[in-house]
Amino acid sequence: MITWLASYPKSGNTWLRALLTAYFYSPDGVFNFQIINRIYQFPAKIFFKNYPNKFFKLDDSSKFWIDAQNKINEDKSFKLFKTHNAFLNVNKNKFTNLKNTNGCIYIVRDPRNVITSVMNHYEHNYHEALKWMLDDKGLLFEKEDDQFKNFQFLSSWKNHYKSWVDTKLFPVLSVRYEDIDEKPLKIFEEVINFLIKIGNLNTTFNKEKAKKCIETCKFEILKEKEKKEGFKESPIGQKTGKKLTFFNLGRDNDWKKILPKDIKKEMNDIFREDLIKWGYEIND
Repeated sequence: MITWLASYPKSGNTWLRALLTAYFYSPDGVFNFQIINRIYQFPAKIFFKNYPNKFFKLDDSSKFWIDAQNKINEDKSFKLFKTHNAFLNVNKNKFTNLKNTNGCIYIVRDPRNVITSVMNHYEHNYHEALKWMLDDKGLLFEKEDDQFKNFQFLSSWKNHYKSWVDTKLFPVLSVRYEDIDEKPLKIFEEVINFLIKIGNLNTTFNKEKAKKCIETCKFEILKEKEKKEGFKESPIGQKTGKKLTFFNLGRDNDWKKILPKDIKKEMNDIFREDLIKWGYEIND
């Protein structure tokens, strides 16, 4: 059965994924980039390569989301998968179901900090990035040999989090990016205990190993690793065609310090209800 690590893009999914791969898939809790794909991403083209269909339309692969997950779950083992897909239907095609999913950890991040990461990752300006975050039809995709095999439906930032957090189909643990940063051991323990419970795992929380995971997954360490070793998930600029930095600003990504006043006001107005819901400071 799959447990999802779900989030809107640039919200800390890769960071939590690094922590969890170090915890579950290393002997000592020390993270390295070689193990990060033990928690793979879905949808991804690798899961659709054996279908005879030609994916010439953006959303063609959505017809096979459930079937692909059925195949993934054939061994009936506990699995973690990263996704940026919203828990929404596409052309009546469900993203997942109760047969394939036992729960979800949803990572949310202050949208006023998401925007600056979106700008770097997709080479947008502020207005382009905000428009992207508000797009009810937002999506991600990769095209290869005229086929679309890595289609992900995002919708808007708000629709995305609501689609996962509001579901009653399976248990969802909501985690704020900022809390992982400020109290990592407490949040990590909550995450591990959630996984142990819903995955019915025969283990208990290992505090010392968790501390080692946190130590070796610090932002500065990941940034330096990317600089020295490279990171295959680092984006290619849509405008420049050059490889961009994945681990970009870290704690320097502080909306109170870097957002222009007009963007800050606009986002406070647009997301006011959501900011209050998630306990984020508004600071008009």
